[in-house]
Amino acid sequence: MKLTTLGIQGSCLALAAAALTACGGASNGGGGAGVVDGGTFTYGLSSDLGGLDPQMGAGTSLFAVTQFAYDPLLSVDGRTGEIKSALAKSWQVNGRSVTLTLADGITCSDGTRLTASDVAKNLGFVADPKNKSPFLGTFLPVGAKAKGDDTTRVVTLTLARPAPFVLNGLSGLPIVCPRGMADRSSLRTATAGTGPYKLIQAAPGDHYTYAIRDGYTWGPNGATTATRGLPKTVVIKVVENASTAANLLLSGGLNGAQIVGPDAERLEKSGLYAAKTPILAGEQWYNERAGRATGDPKVRKALTQALDLGQLQKVFTSGRGTAATTLAANEPVACRGDSVSRALPAHDPQAAGALLDQAGWVKGSDGRRTKDGRPLRLTFIYQNNNGTGGDAAAELAVRQWKAIGVEATAHSQNETTLTNTIFGTGNWDVAWAAVNVNTPDQLVPFLSGPAAPQGNNFAGISDPDYDAAVKSAMAIPGTAGCRDWLAAESGLIAKADVVPFAGTVVRTFGKGARFETPGELVPTSIRMLAR
Repeated sequence: MKLTTLGIQGSCLALAAAALTACGGASNGGGGAGVVDGGTFTYGLSSDLGGLDPQMGAGTSLFAVTQFAYDPLLSVDGRTGEIKSALAKSWQVNGRSVTLTLADGITCSDGTRLTASDVAKNLGFVADPKNKSPFLGTFLPVGAKAKGDDTTRVVTLTLARPAPFVLNGLSGLPIVCPRGMADRSSLRTATAGTGPYKLIQAAPGDHYTYAIRDGYTWGPNGATTATRGLPKTVVIKVVENASTAANLLLSGGLNGAQIVGPDAERLEKSGLYAAKTPILAGEQWYNERAGRATGDPKVRKALTQALDLGQLQKVFTSGRGTAATTLAANEPVACRGDSVSRALPAHDPQAAGALLDQAGWVKGSDGRRTKDGRPLRLTFIYQNNNGTGGDAAAELAVRQWKAIGVEATAHSQNETTLTNTIFGTGNWDVAWAAVNVNTPDQLVPFLSGPAAPQGNNFAGISDPDYDAAVKSAMAIPGTAGCRDWLAAESGLIAKADVVPFAGTVVRTFGKGARFETPGELVPTSIRMLAR
């Protein structure tokens, strides 16, 4: 999971997020160049990481970089959805008991061996609500308890209640080595993982440098660092401006970067390699906390009806997008179907105005709405990495709200700032923050439960109908419960608690290298190409 603003392209928060972060990556271009060992792979990110602790952030940038130094217990085949090995070489689910047997010879970047007890401590850390990990309820079911047997190398996870996609969740949860668990503060600027690379230099706001680890043999589905073509060094470079990143790709200053908008069209025409990943790109949320105008369901529905979502989708994606169909949209999608199209409130500015009248927001002679002398003013935030299309779509939304008497001020924020705003300060009314996951249960903490900062529910949604629908769906194993999950999503969308309005295919361009992007760039898939 991850926020793609954030994400939680997350789960693939992201808030991003998500963020919080798996899908199949197709590609084009790249030519027929052979692969070469060694070399440096330089990857551009549109936002700084804001701290490196892999279990305490759900933003897309952090989740992407986490993959280099940390491993999860399991992996998911991006094309088939089949559960594959990672740290665990075998696994079994028996009712509410999950057992995972660790692969042999797993070592941390400091040379220590990873034990089953170490893994159990990781799961216990995330499971403890006091630690406020955004992965609780997303990648690890609430109430789960873990224990490890170091002799058999078996980790046993006992669930408090049914969790139909528990293995998918574990594929997104990075495991921290003992040194990092003992000193969490060290994880802000250093890494302590079992991953294929180790951080050797951190210059926040500018770059992060990783070195390959020899002897790594427990990667996703058996991937190793002995594979020909892997880079010896990886440099993650912060490049916030999309045009600058595109120019660096063309000149060879970057080997990879995710680019959207007109710059992406320019790169595609140049013939650069591109790995493609479908995501939910446009997703609108309302701050439903007490004291906010958007806490009123009539106001939320009015603001939604005021928008021409079809037009907004075209502008936001620069004409390359599609209508959203589900909230859990990352490939491999666990529950296929359409929970969105029939549930979205129809575009109807006149009905929107009538709803605002009913809510007590009356339009004055100047065309602006007030209630008890207070103007209807909204703070509208969105992430700055959607190119010119994102800025144009935000301007369009502001104009359409103004047409019904609502004054909205749009603020473009980078991922770190936006994540802090929605999860921390709470100083917002409307946010565009796409949470990308591949199973619907991973969304539950974002759509219910404790509001931020106590939980992931950054919008403060409270819907008994959704909670009841989730309880029913959770009791049905795997995809057999998809009909119930999609119905639960539709209920929230019909009430305008969340408004998914655009899907798209994001392109991660490469020069001098090729790679796969099932949700995030897979480090062990990188191949440096002969010039």
